[in-house]
Amino acid sequence: METVVSTDGLRGRIGAWRRSAARVGFVPTMGNLHDGHFSLIAAARERADRVVASVFVNPTQFGPKEDFSTYPRTLAQDQAGLAANGCDLLFAPAVDEIYPFGAEHSVRVEVPQLSAILDGASRPGHFAGVATVVTKLLNLVQPDVAVFGQKDYQQLLVIRRLVHDLRLPVEIVGAPTRREANGLAMSSRNQYLTTEERQRAGVIYRTLRAMVTALHSGQARAGIETDAVRALEGAGLAPDYAVLRRSHDLSEPGPAETSGLIALIAARLGRARLIDNLLTDSVPL
Repeated sequence: METVVSTDGLRGRIGAWRRSAARVGFVPTMGNLHDGHFSLIAAARERADRVVASVFVNPTQFGPKEDFSTYPRTLAQDQAGLAANGCDLLFAPAVDEIYPFGAEHSVRVEVPQLSAILDGASRPGHFAGVATVVTKLLNLVQPDVAVFGQKDYQQLLVIRRLVHDLRLPVEIVGAPTRREANGLAMSSRNQYLTTEERQRAGVIYRTLRAMVTALHSGQARAGIETDAVRALEGAGLAPDYAVLRRSHDLSEPGPAETSGLIALIAARLGRARLIDNLLTDSVPL
């Protein structure tokens, strides 16, 4: 696997693949990679002849009190993991390669409505940063297919919306969430957890399953959400939200709706803010 840091280097390598009619897959990341990321590489490999990954800690999606300066940067480890998992090319640019006029003066891409709720309400400006950097990366790589994890479900919807609205010629694939033994969704931020907190964080997945089961048992949505918040707080977590929404646009469902929904949780535990979700039609009754 080769690593490039410049736009010219990236486009030169991909251009050579294009001349041989290769189909290109892309997996954008912020690095500090784990098995969840490597499952995205595998999903891209199934759909493409060549796979590009990016490692870029994007400053515009972090709020002023968030962990941009301390976010783990492990490039050498990431390079080894990507090479071992079938990645052909790593794009690891500096900030000024992505934001040549400075991040604060960059052209911005915003996705209204979807970006203002849930995580968008908890993290103002976050999804504008995500939408901007993903648009830039898709323009640079120009892949046939790009793979994103379903753990970041709202992000996945934002990206699908911007790709459809801007008519970008790329297929967006959502790959299933990889989990630890206790159900905790794999995340780079899990390393902020102590051993005890990591075990306790399994309550998030158990609560999601309980929400879905309760929905199919006929319980009212408001009561389900209230019980979920109590379960999280009882385990020592501080929830931002625990809700049931329509899976296609995250709008609030009607009182009789039980299918086509998704349960979503965001909660803080120690130094980590953790998110997870579960489609209501994916849990056996």
